[in-house]
Amino acid sequence: MPEIKALLFKTGIMKTWQEEQIQSLLNCDSATDLFERIQLLAHELGFDYCAYGIRMPLPISAPKTEMFNNYPSGWQASYKAKNYLAIDPTIALGNQTTLPFIWSDKLFSSARDLWEDARAHGLEHGWVQSCRDAQGISGMLTLARSGEKLLTSELRAKTSELSWLAQTAHFGMSRCLTAKMLPEAGMTLSSREIEVLRWTAEGKTSSEVADILRIAERTVNFHINNAMVKLNANNKTAAAIRAAVLGLLY
Repeated sequence: MPEIKALLFKTGIMKTWQEEQIQSLLNCDSATDLFERIQLLAHELGFDYCAYGIRMPLPISAPKTEMFNNYPSGWQASYKAKNYLAIDPTIALGNQTTLPFIWSDKLFSSARDLWEDARAHGLEHGWVQSCRDAQGISGMLTLARSGEKLLTSELRAKTSELSWLAQTAHFGMSRCLTAKMLPEAGMTLSSREIEVLRWTAEGKTSSEVADILRIAERTVNFHINNAMVKLNANNKTAAAIRAAVLGLLY
């Protein structure tokens, strides 16, 4: 019985905490203001440093990215000068899973210089979680600190808050940055444009799509051209790929 009461009490606190903080995050009008708020919440959860990176799904060859962090200036300079971005195992793992993970010797076994350099700048213990949404936009929240280790008991107690913060940060950053970084995401396709692009994505020619849909080939091309303009695509293949990546064909 005492355990149940304790659980209910904690659940009530968590709900109140979420309701209070979500409003503060949703009221932020810019990504900079939002990140400042994320820093405050990270500090409440016991972390001195935090970083947030967001990546758009387009262009496929070189996706647009935006990074925010309050890491020590020395570490930021070293990270850039030594091109640690290219070998950072947290980014590699974050691209593979949306499950949270922590920094460890094993994680950084392939990048020992990066790991030692980070710890030399006070970045000793970290927690990471990635998020992805229906538009293919991905983001990664990293919380870090020096000194006190991240114990299993602490992580277990803060799992809900940490995961909630990662999800809410992604929602907020996407809301603030998508219109600027990925204007195609705001486009809507007609039902016929979607239908035509679906078959185009399957490799069908305009003539074959016309036969399948029982419409004129010029009508197929009309819808393809409209979609190309909306998606800022140079040809129908690019339009189909962009539409699929943005989740517009489902």
